[in-house]
Amino acid sequence: MNFRQRRLCFCVRSLGTLFRGSAKASYCENYSGKHKKMANFAFVNKKCEFYNIVMRNIFIAGPCVIENEKVTEAVAAELVRLNKLFGIDIIFKSSFDKANRTSLSSYRGPGLEKGLEVLAGVKKDFGLKVLTDIHESMQAEPVGKVVDVIQIPAFLCRQTDLIVAAAKTGKTVNIKKAQFLSGEDMKYPYEKAVAAGAKEVWLTERGNSFGYNNLVVDFRNIPYMKSIAENVIMDCTHSVQRPGAAGGKTGGNREFIPMMAMAAKAFGANGYFFEVHPDPDKGLSDGPNMLRLEDLEGVIENILNN
Repeated sequence: MNFRQRRLCFCVRSLGTLFRGSAKASYCENYSGKHKKMANFAFVNKKCEFYNIVMRNIFIAGPCVIENEKVTEAVAAELVRLNKLFGIDIIFKSSFDKANRTSLSSYRGPGLEKGLEVLAGVKKDFGLKVLTDIHESMQAEPVGKVVDVIQIPAFLCRQTDLIVAAAKTGKTVNIKKAQFLSGEDMKYPYEKAVAAGAKEVWLTERGNSFGYNNLVVDFRNIPYMKSIAENVIMDCTHSVQRPGAAGGKTGGNREFIPMMAMAAKAFGANGYFFEVHPDPDKGLSDGPNMLRLEDLEGVIENILNN
């Protein structure tokens, strides 16, 4: 039985409690795809679609910052492949401007206009949903015309005008928890976005900082934030950062990314954020904490299969 078939069986078994008494539900429990009729497959597929709505996992992945056409297309093509392989809907993420870089000399990105052109191209050419972050209120309107999800950076999650501007676009707003806030504190940024009209608000955990070039993740923040928002994302890559620990730029420990994802799942996260790159060591931003693109498949399969 291949991955798709195992996942299909899991969907139907999990739905057993929702569809008790259905002959087809119990029949499909042993589905292996070899000698079953298409009518039964259609039934199973419909139930799995319902299951994915109820228990959906959100996946976000992409390079930290928009670098060049080669990197963008390589990542986008791999996300399309993984979406087909696993039957998921990974959102392409990349920043047009890293306004919070450690050093003035660090690469920031192509800027708003060029960056939105690149993101629009990813949507058109690859059929992917896209996410990017904003740092100023005036960026919300043009960004909202292109992307599916607007992200509020962690350090800016208390900026009322920024949250309100993002919410007013009508797009989903993903608010990253500040490194200096608790999970319970995210009630207030969430309420700002909802009051301003956001149709959907996600909250993202990315660790806490006490200085000294390091981050600590308190996984209790995930259930705390789940009591506030339906969708809570684990930023599995920024949480392994070593801020400013690489001599004027960010360091990190990418080897811990898979464990961060599984720990977050155990605490109830239903979304996973990965910054990925074909060659992270040559990445222009956050290279040490980006996941190698070739390793993303295994990390996602582990999340879905365990």
